[in-house]
Parts: sequence; structure tokens; C-alpha cells
Amino acid sequence: MWTAIRHPVKWGPLTVDEGDVRTASEEGGPALSGGKRTHVVLPAYNEAASLPPLLSRLAEVALTGRLTAWVVDDGSSDGTAEVAATGVPGLEVRLVSHPVNLGLGQAVQSGLRAVLAEAGEGDVVVVMDADDTHDPTLIRVLEREIAAGADVVICSRFVAGGDDATAPALRRLLSRGAAVLFRRVLRVDGVRDFTSGFRAYRVSLLARAESHWGERLIEERGFACMVELLLKLRHCRPVVTEVPLTLRYDRKQGPSKIRIARTVGQYLKLLVRDRLSPAPYRVL
Repeated sequence: MWTAIRHPVKWGPLTVDEGDVRTASEEGGPALSGGKRTHVVLPAYNEAASLPPLLSRLAEVALTGRLTAWVVDDGSSDGTAEVAATGVPGLEVRLVSHPVNLGLGQAVQSGLRAVLAEAGEGDVVVVMDADDTHDPTLIRVLEREIAAGADVVICSRFVAGGDDATAPALRRLLSRGAAVLFRRVLRVDGVRDFTSGFRAYRVSLLARAESHWGERLIEERGFACMVELLLKLRHCRPVVTEVPLTLRYDRKQGPSKIRIARTVGQYLKLLVRDRLSPAPYRVL
């Protein structure tokens, strides 16, 4: 038995429709200690083919703890929203819909704000790609890192045990070049993989950051949004750790949506803006 609720959610000038919120009668498995929940944000643009296997893998993870998947359909034209609304047994799936494509940054922003509107302070937020190239079993590793005291945990291709050999050569070159550049210029402790889209955040940390930046928490529309969020969170002085990530690009169903030249330009623009923008007047 599924239940469905439909209502609009308004955040500043942006209105998104949460679509069908479907909750399985059996969410599968025991709750995490203290009733804490993990919220998995999946920014998705034309991922109708990739979502079913990914949601099935997430349902398996949900067997060992409380987990909600938040699919942010960013103006897809291939039935992504319908796939998310159908869901899979054993997994609570929420749908947040953009009527038009707004870019990865706004999709992540909408997902985070939807989660923060109802998450408990002790909950965990995981952001991962919706193209099934990330291994959901790492979610339990991320939770343990948060429980051990980390505020941000990055699934990293550039620590011992990490691997991105299945990614295209240009994509690997971009990731490595960005990692070297940001590590030398920004010097954020504990970070080697600045551009990884698979991360976990403590909800209380995101709530503090959102209370300061509001709708400006993520301003970048493209792939640079992951670096931007990390740069803003660093003013909260978080504990950041990394765990190894084996990227499964061989499971990707469609072409990459990243535009190399555009993304390089976004990275450089972000660095300049970070240098020119004043730091918050106080530690958040």
C-alpha cells in the first residue's frame, strides 16, 4: 500500500512541486540509533534509465537503517519524474520537481532545502549522482564517519583505495587538474577530492550555513556547485574526512552532461569570487 501527498513548496522566488510523496508501508529494517534518518538527495536530469537500478540498490541499503531518497527532477523530458513517483518497494522516495532545467546547482539546492524543512538535527544528508555510478553501500560508511565526529565526509577518488579508471580520459583529467588547483590555492584541511558529487553532511552543519546564506548557499548552476558549497561550509570550521570511492562509470546509461570548457570556466570564476568575497563577519 502506497500513500501519496501532493503540495507545492515555495522558497523565495523559486517554486517547486514536491509531486507525489510515496511512503512504503514497510520501510525495511531497523531505525538508526536514536531514531536518526539518512536523507539521500539525487539531482536528476533525464535519468529515467538509471534511476530504477539505483533506487533498488538504495532499497537494499534501507534494510539496515532508516533512509529516504529525495529525487530532484530538474526539468527532465524522459520520464524521470514518473520513475521517481513510482518508486520501489521498501524505500521511501520523495520527488521534488523543477518545471524547467535549472542546472545541477539549483537541483542540489532544492534537494537540500526540502530535506532541511523536515529533517531532525541529528540526521545525515547524503548527496550522490543519480546516474548509478556511485555505490550506495558506501552510505553506511559515511554514516559511521559522521557518528565518529566528522561534519562532512567526501567519497574520494584520490585517497588510497579510490579509483576512477572507468571514467573518460577528459573527465579524469578535469577532476585531477581541479584537485591539484584547489588543493594548492584553497588549502581546505582534509580535502583531496574537491569536485566529488558523493558526500555526506551533518544536518546541523547545513542548517547553520543556510541560516547565514539562505538562497545564496548555492549560486553556481553547474558542476562547480559542489566546490562552492564546500568553500562556504569551511567558514563553519567543519571536520572533513574522506573515504575511498570506486567510480562505476561503466554503469552509466547515457552520455555525460558535463561540459569540460564551461566547467573549467566556472571553476576559475569561483576561485576569483572566493578571493574577492569577504568572509562572514563571525564564525557560523
